[in-house]
Amino acid sequence: MTTPVKPVTPMMAQFLEVKAQYADSLLFYRMGDFYELFFDDAIKASKALGITLTKRGQYSGNDVPMCGVPAHASENYLLELISQGFKVAVCEQMESPLEAKKRGPKSVVKREVVRLVTPGTITEESLLDSSSNNYLLSFSEIRSEGSIAWVDMSTGELTTATCPKSKLFSEISRLSPSEFIIVDNTYDDIINLVKEIQLPITPLGKSSFDSVSAEKRLESIYGVSSLDSFGSFSRSEISAMGALVDYLDITQKGRLPFLRTPLKEQTDKVLQIDPATRKNLELLRNLQGEKAGTLLSTINKTKTAGGTRLLERWVSAPSTELEVITERSDSVSLFYNQVELLKDIREVLKTTPDLERVLSRLSLDRSGPRDLSSVKDSLLAATRVRDILSNLKLPKLIKTHFSNLTSFSKILTELNASLIDNPPHLIKDGGFIKEGFSKDLDQNRRLRDDSRKIIASLQSDYVEKTNISSLKIKYNKVLGYFVETTSNHADKMFSTESADLFIHRQTTANSIRFTTVELSELETNILNAANKISEIEKELFNQIKALVLSKIVNLKFLASALTIIDVVSSLGALARDSKWVKPTINMSRDFKIVDGRHPVVESSLANMDGSGFISNTCDLTAEENASQIWLLTGPNMSGKSTFLRQNALIAILAQIGSYVPAKTAQIGVLSQVFSRVGASDDLARGRSTFMVEMVETAAILNQADNRALVILDEIGRGTATYDGLSIAWATLEHLHNENKCRALFATHYHELTATSEQLEGVKNATVSVKEWNGEIVFLHTVIKGSADRSYGVQVAKLAGLPLSVIKRAQNILTSLEDSSKTSSIVDELPLFSQALAQSSNTNKEDPLKSVLDKISPDSLTPKEALELIYKLKDVHDDEETPT
Repeated sequence: MTTPVKPVTPMMAQFLEVKAQYADSLLFYRMGDFYELFFDDAIKASKALGITLTKRGQYSGNDVPMCGVPAHASENYLLELISQGFKVAVCEQMESPLEAKKRGPKSVVKREVVRLVTPGTITEESLLDSSSNNYLLSFSEIRSEGSIAWVDMSTGELTTATCPKSKLFSEISRLSPSEFIIVDNTYDDIINLVKEIQLPITPLGKSSFDSVSAEKRLESIYGVSSLDSFGSFSRSEISAMGALVDYLDITQKGRLPFLRTPLKEQTDKVLQIDPATRKNLELLRNLQGEKAGTLLSTINKTKTAGGTRLLERWVSAPSTELEVITERSDSVSLFYNQVELLKDIREVLKTTPDLERVLSRLSLDRSGPRDLSSVKDSLLAATRVRDILSNLKLPKLIKTHFSNLTSFSKILTELNASLIDNPPHLIKDGGFIKEGFSKDLDQNRRLRDDSRKIIASLQSDYVEKTNISSLKIKYNKVLGYFVETTSNHADKMFSTESADLFIHRQTTANSIRFTTVELSELETNILNAANKISEIEKELFNQIKALVLSKIVNLKFLASALTIIDVVSSLGALARDSKWVKPTINMSRDFKIVDGRHPVVESSLANMDGSGFISNTCDLTAEENASQIWLLTGPNMSGKSTFLRQNALIAILAQIGSYVPAKTAQIGVLSQVFSRVGASDDLARGRSTFMVEMVETAAILNQADNRALVILDEIGRGTATYDGLSIAWATLEHLHNENKCRALFATHYHELTATSEQLEGVKNATVSVKEWNGEIVFLHTVIKGSADRSYGVQVAKLAGLPLSVIKRAQNILTSLEDSSKTSSIVDELPLFSQALAQSSNTNKEDPLKSVLDKISPDSLTPKEALELIYKLKDVHDDEETPT
């Protein structure tokens, strides 16, 4: 006999109905003080969170897996799930159990998904990295024109730019989005590439990307009849932005955040840095994917979270506009030159809240009293900053933003009058409104806190009116508050004078009980005081919040002004502390850095042992449409790679508007920076180390223009010696003849130094060393000339190879060096500089020599000698005739 299957409970039926609408998300289903997950959601979540998997009831005859997390601690669990790439649908109770019972004893509490939490749409302070933007990125292509758009919901920034599909991966590397949106069932090549870097992908239907619908969507949000007032956007840009807005509408259930007017970014006004170069130069992340030891971590002295995010954007996308670079640099100089000003500004900024994200939380109704307090503190900070700067001659950039540091006196007055000094994070915690701000609130607080005193005072009034000293006001659960006197005072209580005031409630053997209208109202107020206080504070919070949001556009401008001032003042502090100099930036092809230093290595050395960094000069100044390349030789461990990287980093620093680590620096604005330094296997894509190296080198040779800076380290080392030498040689010639760029080319192929005699723009340089008693001393100094050898065996000895291996290696090296002295390839090396293709002809037998070897001059008759001359002439003509 089979056991009958139990019917689905109303609660489980409700869960299944909601879950069906969010099949690709984990459903956080609110059950009282917990969020519970069921079925596969519970299995996935318990594994991801490391929490206990249990069961609740049965479904179709099987146990239902279940796990849960406390509602008050849900944000921590959400963070962990989001970081692992999950989406979470938050399903809240929309009524209390008591309200549900009014609809029937078996009615289920109404529940709705109020929000879909995804990696690109989180706004909670505890879930976000305050130092980085949290971008949601979309890509659209219309008629072969590609565009991207990205939004940070936590700050309201919305930006778009043209981006062909071939450049998409580079832009993803620059923006580091948390989530990527793309048209469903298209672009398999893009999806596969994005999956490799483990970027969460969300496909949307084609309707979300329809440019006509997207345009209407954007116009509706901004309340305009046309987007023309914001700029000229292509159809693909509108499509990409519209898809973002549609996705925000879906995930936020119609409650959109405040979005700034869309900004169109001109990609030609940003220094182009490809993904390999970003990785090699360790701009934002080191080779292990961490922030420590990067250029950003080294130069970041900002005092605000918004300032840190802005500095990250500058480092990620240095400007190529001379005017922008100059304005930033001049602003840095203001704080560099005025120590007291720098000190005062940074003292104010260090306590300034993250106003950008506070305003976004307020607009999304995910805020609390502490956020309003943060607005107040930000306005006070802005006032102090404005006062400090008011009497100074300001550079253009700061002067432009200074006008945004308005007082907002009405808001500030309201916030000062209403909020206590340290309000709680949550509205439900209460107690955040100052005493004296609301009479109604104060009255209810007195009822709640001083009810005994109020009752005692009322009792005294009644004693005085009745002249009954034994009259008492008492309380029980049946009658509530009541007035009680002994029976012998009944006549007074029922007299004509008292009858209008006291209402009879109950008579006992020894006493008579009454109530009054005033006492009944007081009882109701006392019993409802706590709820009333909560309602009043919530209403006051919403009123104040509405006042703040009425000026949100101007407050966003104020937040931007504070972040700009924070970044330029922090760069001023960095320059003073690190003894950096202001570079000369122009539109020439200058590149002369005198006594330059690697910013990260120098900082690390100072932190470790206080030792100084050995500076070096680099001059790649070139004429228009001409190349300037330094061919750098020297042993391993001598500092070649450091020298290469430091010059690229100095150029990047200069183009974000920063001072630079050098004695002097004169730099013509770069359009691109390419780096191929170091390599590793890309096994996931089936690429060897050498293949990765060749792919990166090909990208450089195919893309670098004459305003690019290219740094290449040991091209061709991953294959056979002659193959590698040939590739390195040809690469060097291509950079010189075709790309016509400025470049640093480090190599162990000493044969390449011969190119300096044939290629006008190639100069030899080497990192010097000293040899002493068989040991080498690295001087880390770059000088003109070339290295005679690589000192590889000596470096191996320093690394700790066994002595027997070192001695054997030395013997083999000596033998090889001796044999190379008679090697034909050495004698024929100059032919490399003419054309590699001609090298195959160098070993052919000489026909003239063959004829002459067969002749005995002493035995020739005059006639034979004449015939020989004609024969030699024929052989010579045959050799000269092209085939």
